Amino acid sequence: MSKHRNNIGPARQEVEIPAGLAPRLIAVGWLADVMERHLALEDRMGQRAPELRGFPALGEVSARDYALARSIVVVSLRRLGTLRAVIGRRLDKGLPRGVPYLEWILITAAAQILCLDVPDHAAVDLAVHAVKLHRGLKGFAALTNAVLRSIVRERAELMAFCAHPDDPFIDTPSWLAERWQHHYGVEVAASIARAHHRETTLDVSVRSEPALWAQKLDGFMLPTGSVRLMTQGDIESLDGFDDGQWWVQDAAAALPARLLHAQAHEDVADICAAPGGKTIQLALTGAHVIALDRSAPRLKRLQANMARMNLAVDVRVADMANAALEPCDAILIDAPCSSTGTIRRHPDVAWIKTPEDIERLVQLQRALLDHALMSLKKNGRLVYCTCSLEPEEGEMQIAALLERHDDLVRDPIGVDEVGGCLDFINSQGEVRSLPHFWPDREARKAGIDGFFAARLRRL
Repeated sequence: MSKHRNNIGPARQEVEIPAGLAPRLIAVGWLADVMERHLALEDRMGQRAPELRGFPALGEVSARDYALARSIVVVSLRRLGTLRAVIGRRLDKGLPRGVPYLEWILITAAAQILCLDVPDHAAVDLAVHAVKLHRGLKGFAALTNAVLRSIVRERAELMAFCAHPDDPFIDTPSWLAERWQHHYGVEVAASIARAHHRETTLDVSVRSEPALWAQKLDGFMLPTGSVRLMTQGDIESLDGFDDGQWWVQDAAAALPARLLHAQAHEDVADICAAPGGKTIQLALTGAHVIALDRSAPRLKRLQANMARMNLAVDVRVADMANAALEPCDAILIDAPCSSTGTIRRHPDVAWIKTPEDIERLVQLQRALLDHALMSLKKNGRLVYCTCSLEPEEGEMQIAALLERHDDLVRDPIGVDEVGGCLDFINSQGEVRSLPHFWPDREARKAGIDGFFAARLRRL
């Protein structure tokens, strides 16, 4: 145990923090930030320990503890509906209202019992200890202990329920489930929802010789040319990282830059470029690449990636809804979007986005497209993409663009450009990948981000 000062009241007495409690409290705090404040999990994890009002200060936390906290909160968000159902069945009067953190303590503990390789006694005892440490929760220690021990006793039955829930949309917010059923049909929507239950894989793009790097990195080649790794360890320690032989990039996200077919000496704009995966792909063609993004901090990350890859690009901080840009032969727009295609790797997206966000983002995408076209040369190429499952941000956005600009036409994407994956191409010759694609692979190898991409040409 370690001693830390309690931040409750004027006395600020020292309180013992049992070993293993710090990562669990961090997971509770991160989950509260996502669910109550609608903050993106990646941003919160970047700031390390969350603010935990009413709990003792945690002091220094190890990298190992942060890794455990991340595992706990990710699986808690991925199976939130299931975990809520499991806990709700053990509360005759429902969850007490107005009690800080209690639901998140119960959910993160249940996630450890049912979804992670964590000793039962550690999950239960530390959750009870957390409740006892908080002034507003002390009266719920017995309830916490009873609920979690009931879950431990019935774990075999509950794990079967987790594996095959009666409702495929149990872990999907109802408004998203309804949208997907409307746009894709019930069967496809259910497949999307089930795909979000799987632990995600790690894909990388390579400079050259993907088959060789698949062997070196203990992975395998995907039909689209990306390499899928079987490791989940320290990425930066792997062969080829330091000298820029490959970079992390989901297989779906690797497609749009390839579809632009940038050529050496062409002027190419990468709009909303950070963190730079697509910028790397464009720069490797020998084109003169202008990388634009409105976020200076995110562009610093892009510049670090360019330095590791030993590539030179023209980096600019700019809001491309109104910034000036010289004429370009080709433009790639990876537009800000709801990111619902990335829920399998960022499960917080499902819980922090709203229908109003989609409406706002559709207007922003429209402005980006209209403004970018002012800089596209005659016969120039434009690829627009989003990591969204929502047609308003993809198919419908492009249809509306073509109605506004009669000097634009679709340049249909061929099946050979996406590794022969016929399912990736819609009837308009656009890319539409869905999270449940590649189901014939082993469960740990299956899936891809939901992505949309269209290629246009100016007459």
